[in-house]
Amino acid sequence: MTHSSGRFLPFFVAVAILSWASAYPVVRIALHDLAPVPLAALRYAVAAVMAALWLCWKRPQRPQTRDIPQILACGLLGITLYNILFNCGEMTVSSAAASFVISAAPLMAGLLAMVFLGERMSPWGWVGSLLSFSGVALIAMGQSGGLAFGSGATLVFGAAVCAAFYTILQKRLIHRYGALPTIAYVLISGAVFLAPWLPQGLESFAHASWQGQVSVLELGIFPAAFGYAAWGFVIGHLGASRGAALLYLLPPVTMVLAYILTSEVPSLRTLLGGAIVMAGVILTNTYGRHPVAQTVES
Repeated sequence: MTHSSGRFLPFFVAVAILSWASAYPVVRIALHDLAPVPLAALRYAVAAVMAALWLCWKRPQRPQTRDIPQILACGLLGITLYNILFNCGEMTVSSAAASFVISAAPLMAGLLAMVFLGERMSPWGWVGSLLSFSGVALIAMGQSGGLAFGSGATLVFGAAVCAAFYTILQKRLIHRYGALPTIAYVLISGAVFLAPWLPQGLESFAHASWQGQVSVLELGIFPAAFGYAAWGFVIGHLGASRGAALLYLLPPVTMVLAYILTSEVPSLRTLLGGAIVMAGVILTNTYGRHPVAQTVES
């Protein structure tokens, strides 16, 4: 990465964080006009078109046949299932609460890395994990349905589990093809799995309010496309480990945007649970992991 390109790093950090944080309140706005799954289908159809145009322009290395199942698995888990669970969960879960619950995904990815990548976790890592999951439980108990199976909070937690699996699955792909091409292939594969709901999404979009239509376009263009592209630049400059620390900004930025866009004010329980989640994440990421030599880095 050249020094001149590094001057744009703060801009790309801001684009990535603002784009991803905006998804939480903007999804709630869009859900007033569109059902959860058609919304996901329409949003990622927009993102897939942009990804396809980028691939035609840049012409990166094409996926090898042996990697196609893994790309499809990433699309199914990281895009399709994640967004179905997330959108359904946000029908009842506040933006701030959802952002804190999703923040636990890196911890689950760390636990999965122990199984699949041979990483080890120190005692502090286990303490941090238990701390974060207790914070998630505290947040969930303050949402509609609480911890009952199928409640909004458990659906968002399910989305976080999907994100954790996706994080593990994409590592080898990013190492082989690079961040942006991998993301482009995954966006397209996720959109293909959501395609059966696209006609319903288009019909709902045609009858939606202007706020709903703008929300769908924003979700497809910024969080799903520009956000990932900007993050690819950030990771390319800082590396995955250093870049991950910037994700701590997502929940507070989400709360600010949620207040501006939807006048949402998080409850005291959500703030307390969120503080516990973030403390656990920071503790685990700082002191918790000791990867073995064979660990695959992204």
